[in-house]
Amino acid sequence: MSLIKDVFTDEWLDRLGKALNATDFRKTVQQEDWEELAFKQRVRRIATRLEHHVPAEFEQAATRLETIAPDFPGLPGIVFPNYIEIRAEEGDWDRAMLALERLTPHSTSEFAVRRFLLDDQDRFLEVATRWSQSSDEHVRRLASEGTRPRLPWGQMIPSLIADPRPVLPILDSLLEDDALYVRKSVANHLNDIAKTHPELVIERLERLGTHSHTDWILRHASRTLLKQGHRDVLKAFGLVTRGTVTVDELTVTPTLAIGGELAFSFHVTTTEPQVLRIEYAIDYVKKRGTSQKVFRISERQVTGRETFAKRQSFRNLTTRVHYPGTHQVTILINGEAYATTEFDVTKEETT
Repeated sequence: MSLIKDVFTDEWLDRLGKALNATDFRKTVQQEDWEELAFKQRVRRIATRLEHHVPAEFEQAATRLETIAPDFPGLPGIVFPNYIEIRAEEGDWDRAMLALERLTPHSTSEFAVRRFLLDDQDRFLEVATRWSQSSDEHVRRLASEGTRPRLPWGQMIPSLIADPRPVLPILDSLLEDDALYVRKSVANHLNDIAKTHPELVIERLERLGTHSHTDWILRHASRTLLKQGHRDVLKAFGLVTRGTVTVDELTVTPTLAIGGELAFSFHVTTTEPQVLRIEYAIDYVKKRGTSQKVFRISERQVTGRETFAKRQSFRNLTTRVHYPGTHQVTILINGEAYATTEFDVTKEETT
């Protein structure tokens, strides 16, 4: 399986060197430590090497990169915005913003812009507001993605984590955006906000029903609040249990080893046909105490008595390490717990 850092192939580096009229470009990039460098370190290495092959004057360098970038689309092309990030000085602000706007359609400038957002939030948000009105969906997305307070792989923006209200007018202006690419960004941004300021997302649920694109964004923006079983959010999406709902015959794999799978099944009975959000929570044993994670099974119309079955991997991942001990699985319906049982996880089997 190839690693993300391997997007910078020999062929790609050679093509870039040719575009820069630098015959030894790949050699200067792939020094002895190249194999040890992570993706972001490789991006920075290439971006700093660009400095030796573009004009020294920032305006001319930016223009050169804008000319080259269309021939290097996709993820590897973020080396060009990265160059703008590390080279721009105080007097280059306006030209840097223009360069990042022009470069983002070919790759993405979402990481490079964060330096400028951290340096001068008010000034940057004025630019992002203009970007949000662009005819180019990539630029509109940059207005949202570049200002996300918790952008994966990107620098956090402490001021917007503490108070996201300054960026809300930008997001509100994109709630009916025609481009799914933009709507996904707005939904993810609002979901970030919901983790620390749920009230700001809940306020926007009043717009449900006004536009199909808005409904899509707000549904995806509320995924964390829905997993948390937030009553106001569940109600906004019509997930209020009617009549009598019961869960029975919850059966699980009683014992499994780390690396194996948990299998479980149960029955849901409702006296009234209705849409139910059916989830399960697992209380994982950790080094110290336990940690609960919620997973969705289904959100659909349920009539009478229905059977549900699910499997959950207990293979170790970089994002989740498993420990032996007694775990719990709980069935949740519309955010409320209906049935719980225990199962044991043992050490990984060795052959």
